[in-house]
Amino acid sequence: MSTDPFLESTAALISRVKAGDEAAREQLVAKYLPLLQRWAHGRLPSNARGLIETSDLVQVTLVRALNQIGKFEPRREGAFLAYLRTTLMNQLRNEIRRSVRDPKQEIPEDHSDDRATLLEQLMGRDVIEAYEAGLVTLPENMQEAIILSVEFGFSHGEVADAIGSPSANAARMLVSRALVKLSKAMDQSG
Repeated sequence: MSTDPFLESTAALISRVKAGDEAAREQLVAKYLPLLQRWAHGRLPSNARGLIETSDLVQVTLVRALNQIGKFEPRREGAFLAYLRTTLMNQLRNEIRRSVRDPKQEIPEDHSDDRATLLEQLMGRDVIEAYEAGLVTLPENMQEAIILSVEFGFSHGEVADAIGSPSANAARMLVSRALVKLSKAMDQSG
């Protein structure tokens, strides 16, 4: 029996996957693939796209995460998405590094500008690096709240559901406090 992937909790699906349920595995993919594809869009610079596209990296990320699911302990609904985002970010970084080291790939003399992703072009690489560095200094629930709200565009109600917050207003306050802490951390790193 297959249920709607958006009605069954991520924790329940993960538990079923750990027990070897292939249908639950497919449900997790159906639940998270579109979110990750939207998030990853434009993050892989064009000169890093050799034989692999961003959508391929998203799929590889999901496969790797699901293959390692036995090591993941879900604490809140949003924890798995934050875990997937971190895994995907590492995949993107590895692919960019690989493309720079690949001798068959021609790299322009001033490759730093050409390698900038859309996000980096809009915000600047130094801001992105300060954001990532600041994010890891926050408590896990604040990291998840920011990632879900800012990066994935979740509403405060969706954030509340994902992180186990009592209400949308409580999630809004957590996101606000987290953004203030993140801003201070970014100022200190810059």
